Amino acid sequence: MTISRKFPTCLPLSIALCLVGLISALPAAAQQDAPRVLIAAAYSQEVNLETRFVGRGEASAKTDLVAQVTGAVTEITVEDGASVFEGQVIYHIDPASYTAAVAAGRAQVTRAEANLKLAYIERDRKEELFNRDTIAESEVDIAEANAAVAEADFAAAVAALQSAELDLERSQIRAPFDGRIGKSNVSVGTVVGPTTGPLATLVRQAPMYVTFSLSEPQLLGVLERLDLGMDELVVNENTPNVFVTLPSGTTLEEPGEIVFLDNRINPATGTISVRAEFENARQMILDGSFVTVLIEALEPTISVLIPQNAVQRDQRGDFVLVINDQQLVEQRYVELGAQVETAVIVAEGLRSGESVIVEGLQKVRPGVAVDAVLAGTGEGN
Repeated sequence: MTISRKFPTCLPLSIALCLVGLISALPAAAQQDAPRVLIAAAYSQEVNLETRFVGRGEASAKTDLVAQVTGAVTEITVEDGASVFEGQVIYHIDPASYTAAVAAGRAQVTRAEANLKLAYIERDRKEELFNRDTIAESEVDIAEANAAVAEADFAAAVAALQSAELDLERSQIRAPFDGRIGKSNVSVGTVVGPTTGPLATLVRQAPMYVTFSLSEPQLLGVLERLDLGMDELVVNENTPNVFVTLPSGTTLEEPGEIVFLDNRINPATGTISVRAEFENARQMILDGSFVTVLIEALEPTISVLIPQNAVQRDQRGDFVLVINDQQLVEQRYVELGAQVETAVIVAEGLRSGESVIVEGLQKVRPGVAVDAVLAGTGEGN
């Protein structure tokens, strides 16, 4: 006896519906969790906007020490690289011949002075005799001429003495200003003279100039950004502060002042030369060194800032991932401004108070829901 069984055709559909019901009834923890990300809020802050340029240190005074008289170097009083003060003797040149010339010059002056006195006496005597009608007028003329010659001889002797004294003084080569001496190109015993070339170079360390160049668009941009005119950029009460960042990354605390702005654009480079002066009290700016120049705005402006690590970039430009009111990720393209420590200014595209993802960017994409945790709260680890 064969017993046949028939199953209803609706059974597969019923099973499927049951499975859907069971899945719906599972606890929320069994379903996939929304990715957890750290967020930070965009915030408003007063910022002194600054513009950066590459500059070069330039000594406010620099000179080559050159021998103006000929002779052997008998003494070098300072070590290479030493600081010196104005008037300090750095090189001694053998003064023997110049001392002798001064002595001879003084003797010549004494002789000329005696001859001049004698000529005056003779002239006065001739004039008195002429007034008594005892000599001819021609003898008076001769006496006056002799006195004039004696005056000229005396003046020449005085000039020769002054020249000899100047040569003797020049046998000591002195620092014309405070500064730091470079490497000496001669040693004791070297015969030097006006054609020898520089004995060493002296550089004034403080104050120090920093020279940099701006293209015409950069110059106009700085003036527009700082709301200044050309005349206001150079030293006056409205001059913006200028700072220097050293190659080590250290920004000097002391501000500088723009003291020179050229009056024309260089047609060869398309730039205009600008010079700022720094006190350089610590002598950190060196002649010839490359530095970064920061021109700071006169008045702070309120700007929107976000952490730098919130910013990403693609072919369209810079963007951030924003968490909207529905806790969904939104891609937002932004226009960035200057860097402010670890933050960056957002010029356009974001409002203060909006939240951006700073950690977990690789876990999400636009349109997905997230579990957002405020950065710095200690959660989300």
